[in-house]
Amino acid sequence: MTQSSNVETIDWGPFGRPLFEDAAAKGLSRVGVIDVGSNSVRLVVFDGAARSPAYFYNEKIMCALGAGLTQTGHLNTEGRLRALSAIRRFAALAEGMGLPTLTAVATAAVREASDGKDFQDHVLRETGIKLWIIDGKEEARLSAQGVLLGWPGSYGLVCDIGGSSMELADLADGRVGRRVTSALGPLKLREIKGGRKAIKAHVREVIAKLHGDMNNVTGMRLFLVGGSWRAIARVDMERRGYPLTVLHEYRMSSRQISKTAEYIRKSDLQELRSRCNISDSRMSLVPLASIVLKELIRTFKPKDVAVSSYGIREGMLYEQMPRELRERDPLIEACRFAEAKDARLPGFGRVLYNFVKPLFPRANWQRKRIIKAACLLHDVSWRAHPDYRAEVTFDNATRANLGGLKHYERILLGLALMNRYTSKTGNSRFEPLFEMLDEAQIKEAEILGRAMRLGAMLWLTADEEPGTLKWKPKSRELTLRLTNHARPLFGEVAEARFAALAAAMGATGTVKFTK
Repeated sequence: MTQSSNVETIDWGPFGRPLFEDAAAKGLSRVGVIDVGSNSVRLVVFDGAARSPAYFYNEKIMCALGAGLTQTGHLNTEGRLRALSAIRRFAALAEGMGLPTLTAVATAAVREASDGKDFQDHVLRETGIKLWIIDGKEEARLSAQGVLLGWPGSYGLVCDIGGSSMELADLADGRVGRRVTSALGPLKLREIKGGRKAIKAHVREVIAKLHGDMNNVTGMRLFLVGGSWRAIARVDMERRGYPLTVLHEYRMSSRQISKTAEYIRKSDLQELRSRCNISDSRMSLVPLASIVLKELIRTFKPKDVAVSSYGIREGMLYEQMPRELRERDPLIEACRFAEAKDARLPGFGRVLYNFVKPLFPRANWQRKRIIKAACLLHDVSWRAHPDYRAEVTFDNATRANLGGLKHYERILLGLALMNRYTSKTGNSRFEPLFEMLDEAQIKEAEILGRAMRLGAMLWLTADEEPGTLKWKPKSRELTLRLTNHARPLFGEVAEARFAALAAAMGATGTVKFTK
């Protein structure tokens, strides 16, 4: 089996030619970012060539640089020492990894502190790292770009909460528009005197002003960025007994947020922290953040709320991407990258997609991308033990760091891949997750999986199509046409897999051979 090198003559279809081999994309491998926030300092090293961010290295240290800033006007003394130690460590790690570039930014605490410039100079002297202090509007822009990394072409309102500030940015047609910043970070709110009642009044006043600054917009999709929002989402999952604990693309309604805010208010925070696996320092900020979120929902009245695990750090990666790569589907590019890296026959996913797509004549573009993703991923888990391969493929699809996937789409993709490797998906430990799909979606995953299972038996080369499927829904006729070249491949196992596909579709199956 050989992979064709004549890539320029291939019809790549609606998703275009893969870009990760281009020089502009290769230059994004091992992109290092240090984010010095008011509450934490984090190093992320991306392998950005695949369009969907792959986290080569990710480490966070809670420093609370902004603790007490309102009262003292300068950075927290202990936090400053911890932050400097963290940056010193991250600089050493970056050197050891041989990173070509390391970009470091500081946000609200450092920009507001009277000794922020002194801290910037100290970091440069001690580590050689230039710390860029960005203003609130730039922070909002980068966070919104992080959302665009996961959802190209998005529209809505991005809300990024940090320890000392909260930013809003408008997205329209995949571009960042109006941006505003505020001091609604939980570390700042904790310093307001007068208890919960005074904090709620202050939050209401500030959000009313932000609403006016954003032209009183309502009814938009709201993207939540930031650790405190993710912690609230994790509590919401716990309260609801939600089975897929993947925070990215998790959706909450206004009613659910209201219930969760009350749930947080009445809960023992230590016990809740333990159940939700949230750090002590983060959990201490959640009750204050929940007040902000509840008021934000009440004022802006979003049509829906989506959690984004991508924020300022991913926005900095997006900043370095060429325009053509930015506009690509992050799911498809990431799956292509996985196929090129891990599949036994890279490039066959495109052939397999062309083979199975006649079975789904009514598929819209959203469904076509799931089918395409499944075909690209169909063989990347071949190294797993055969007894567990089906489970591994499901876990990979549902828990991988893939952008542009709703939660039910993760389950649909995972179940299709599971059916690629087994005809028995019942009595699985994943059944609570299957309940997120309706019967039609479960059947679709079965048909796609069995079609890929059949196609995988007909390997020739990465660019030669061994046959075609023709589906007549009205007469329930399924025809497999194979070339004479592929005839020897259609043995007993392939015949049984074709019969299983026809049975899943409730069809009469016919095999024909052509010259």
